[in-house]
Amino acid sequence: MATDFPQEIRALRTTMASVREVVGLDRLALRIADLESKAGAPNLWDDPESAQKVTSNLSRAIAERDRILEMDGRIDDLEVLVQLGQEEEDEATMAEAERELISIGKAVGELEVRTLLAGEYDEREAVVTIRSGAGGVDAADFAEMLLRMYLRWAERHGYPTKVLDTSYAEEAGLKSATFEVNVPYAYGNLSVEGGTHRLVRISPFDNQGRRQTSFAAVEVIPLIESTDHVDIPENEIKVDVFRSSGPGGQSVNTTDSAVRLTHIPTGIVVSMQDEKSQIQNRAAALRVLQSRLLLLRRAEEAATKKELAGDIKASWGDQMRSYVLQPYQMVKDLRTDHEVGNPDKVFDGDIDDFIEAGIRWRRGQEADARETSLS
Repeated sequence: MATDFPQEIRALRTTMASVREVVGLDRLALRIADLESKAGAPNLWDDPESAQKVTSNLSRAIAERDRILEMDGRIDDLEVLVQLGQEEEDEATMAEAERELISIGKAVGELEVRTLLAGEYDEREAVVTIRSGAGGVDAADFAEMLLRMYLRWAERHGYPTKVLDTSYAEEAGLKSATFEVNVPYAYGNLSVEGGTHRLVRISPFDNQGRRQTSFAAVEVIPLIESTDHVDIPENEIKVDVFRSSGPGGQSVNTTDSAVRLTHIPTGIVVSMQDEKSQIQNRAAALRVLQSRLLLLRRAEEAATKKELAGDIKASWGDQMRSYVLQPYQMVKDLRTDHEVGNPDKVFDGDIDDFIEAGIRWRRGQEADARETSLS
């Protein structure tokens, strides 16, 4: 069937109109102007950390604006290309238009996902914790594979990350790891990655070459901001200090700089060992503890709303994604049914399609929940 270019182009323009409305180009222009003013201040680099944040935010805001304007231009160019191909009845030109339509459709779809991130904390940066689960050394190795996957995903997009804590397993892999993704909307995007991940493969640690199933848990929380006011009384925190350790338990620090905070009322434990000093590790640990308490408060509020609304079907399951390396090659998300046949690409950070499908799925669940509460 021949492509209906006018209809497809109208659909692209409608989607882009929605994107521009949600993003707010006028608001974005004001934000860029404000950041440019701050970036031009003569004393900007007196505080290097603040300066880095200003310049990074400016760069991302400009990139977001340019991406939207560029997409509008590409759609205009596509329309001209189609008209040219039709007037001259040129098959090569029409084939080029077909390819460009597919490319633009994918790019516009990615921009559209941005409009679906409207949750209370979706704009936040993210703190991600990966923990090995059932499966012994294979699970610890799987946890390390997932850590690399997410760091590679961030690297592909140019997103800054910071590994806050790594707890190494004795034989191989990780017991747990915590890292930040320091870019706006990191939480909104990565929050759909939260849950239990399953790996099926021939174990490289089994000398009999048997197939092994192992599990790892991914937790994603929004990074706390100073305006959130999550106050924690000192008498509710137990502080332990210890020496940082590397793979196999080897010491990587000769001083007691690592910090473990235990929130006594909830039992939440946060460890930090990747900063240079005990003071820095304590500050980082407190920030993550505050973030987890903020998310806990949100979950309690959501549970109250759910109780009032009644039971909502299709909740997040314990196992949300399977990575199968043997007897066949496949990665499948069990909520969205999105799947690919190349696990190597996924483990190398190619997870955008999974994230996009998860965000669309979540929006669908939220819409169903609203309908249920109104009925």
